[in-house]
Amino acid sequence: MPVNSNHPDYDVSAADWLRARDVLAGEDAVKAGGEKYLPRLDSQTDEEFAAYVNRASFFNATARTSEAYQGLIFRRPPFVKLPEGGSGLGRAMEEFANDADMLGTSLTAYAKMVVGDVIGLGRAGTLVDWESEAEQRAYAVFYRAEQIINWRVERVNGRSVPTLVVLREVAEGASGSGQDDFEASPVEQIRVLRLLVGNEGDVFCRVEVWQEKERPWSAWAGLRRAKKEWVLVESRLPRRLGRPLPLIPFVFHGPRHSRPDVDRGPLEDIVAVNLDHYRLDADFKHGLHFTALPTAWVSGFDKGASLRIGSSSAWVSETPGATAGFLEFTGQGLTTFERAMDRDERLMTVLGSRMLEEAKRVGETATAIELRQSGEYSILGGVAFSVSESLTQVLRWVYWWNSTEELPDDVSDTQVLMQLNTDFSTKGLASQDVQAIVAAWQAGAISQDTMHELFRRGEVLPEGRTNSEEAALIKRDERERVAQEALAPAHGAAEQV
Repeated sequence: MPVNSNHPDYDVSAADWLRARDVLAGEDAVKAGGEKYLPRLDSQTDEEFAAYVNRASFFNATARTSEAYQGLIFRRPPFVKLPEGGSGLGRAMEEFANDADMLGTSLTAYAKMVVGDVIGLGRAGTLVDWESEAEQRAYAVFYRAEQIINWRVERVNGRSVPTLVVLREVAEGASGSGQDDFEASPVEQIRVLRLLVGNEGDVFCRVEVWQEKERPWSAWAGLRRAKKEWVLVESRLPRRLGRPLPLIPFVFHGPRHSRPDVDRGPLEDIVAVNLDHYRLDADFKHGLHFTALPTAWVSGFDKGASLRIGSSSAWVSETPGATAGFLEFTGQGLTTFERAMDRDERLMTVLGSRMLEEAKRVGETATAIELRQSGEYSILGGVAFSVSESLTQVLRWVYWWNSTEELPDDVSDTQVLMQLNTDFSTKGLASQDVQAIVAAWQAGAISQDTMHELFRRGEVLPEGRTNSEEAALIKRDERERVAQEALAPAHGAAEQV
C-alpha cells in the first residue's frame, strides 16, 4: 500500500468536508462547483447553464451560523492555567501562549482556528513538535481535516493509542540556481508518524517525510519517460532528554471527542438545507427571468411593420379583427418556490441558525428566549467541552517537552489547563442573583475569589481585571470613604464658625 493511501473513513468523509468548505467559503466557491451543487436543466447549453447559475443567489446561512457560534464561544476569553512565569518552565509556557505556532499566533487565536474547523467540518488536528535548531522551544502545527489522510489505533502497553498518523502538507521547495526569488515553489509532501515497538519492548516514535519525485524508466520501444513516485527524503527519531518519544505527539480535535474517529460536523445538516435553498432560488430566479416582464403580441398586423410601445405611438391595422395584447404570467408556479424557500429558512433556523429568525411581534421574556436557544447552547457546550479537552492535551504536550515527566498524561490539570467559555447567555446577572451571591459570601459558603468569578461570568466585573486587582480597588475605595468621613466633622465645624 503506497504512503499516500487514505483511511476508509477519510474517503467516506472527504466529499462532505469539501462541500462544507465550499459552502463556508461563500457564493463564489459554491457557484464554481457548477453542476455538483446545481444540476443542469434538460437541454441547457453551456451558455444557458452559465446564465442559470449567475442568476441564482446563495444565501449563506451556514457561514453566518458558524461565525455566530464562534462569537458565542469566544464572547469571553478562555481560562488558561499555566505555571508561574518566574521559573524556566513558566517562561517557556508563557512564550508558547504568546506564540503557539512560531508564526505569531497567540494561544487564544490558535484556539479560534481549531474551533472554526471543528464547528465547520467537525475535525482538525495539532502536531506538537520541538524546534531544535535556533529557538529551542515547543510549538504547534495546525492541520485541517483534509490533511489528516490516514491513521491507525492499536493497543500498546495496555492502552489504545495512535500508532500511525499520516499528514499531507506543503513545504517550500529547494531554491535552485537561476530561480526567481519572488516566485514560490511549494512542494507537496507527506509526513508519517509511526509508533514502533523495539525488540526489548521499548516504544518510540519515528518521523518520515516523503515527497513525490520523478524517476526515469524505460518504456516500450526504448522510449524514455518519467514516472512519479513517493520517495523517502527524511527519517528521524525525535528525542526529548536524550530518549525517543513514547507516543505520537499529535492531538485530534472533534466536536464530541478527541479520538481519531471521524465525527459528524455540527453544521452538516445546515449545509444540506442551505444547498437545497440555493437550488430552489436558482429555479425561482430562472422562472422570474422568463415570466416577470410582460410580452407584447399582435394578430392581423403587417409582419414587416415596426411597432413601438409607448403613449406617443399608435398601432393601426387595416385588417378586420386585428387584435393586440400582453402575455403575462398567472398562477401559483413561482409561489410554490417561495414557500419552499421559506420552509428551508425555517429549517435552518431550527437546526441552529436562530440569528436568522424573524423578530417576533409579541415581546418575549428572557426566560422564553433562553428556552428557545437551549438547543444551540447544548451543541455549543459540547463543542466547547471537547475542544477544551483537546487543547488541554496540547498544553500537556508542550509542558511535557519542557519538563521531566515520563509521559504527557502524567501532566495534570493542576499544572496546565485550558477551558473555553460555556456560558453563552447574554442577559447577565439579575439584582437578586447579585444579592444572593453576596449573601453566600458573607455567610462563608463561598470564597471571595469564587464570588468575583461569578460576578465576572455574569458580566458584573470586567474580564481583564483579576481578583487581586479587584480586591485592591475595594481597599482603595474603603480608604477614601474613611478619609471622607474623617474630614466631614471638620468641614461642619468650620461652617459653624
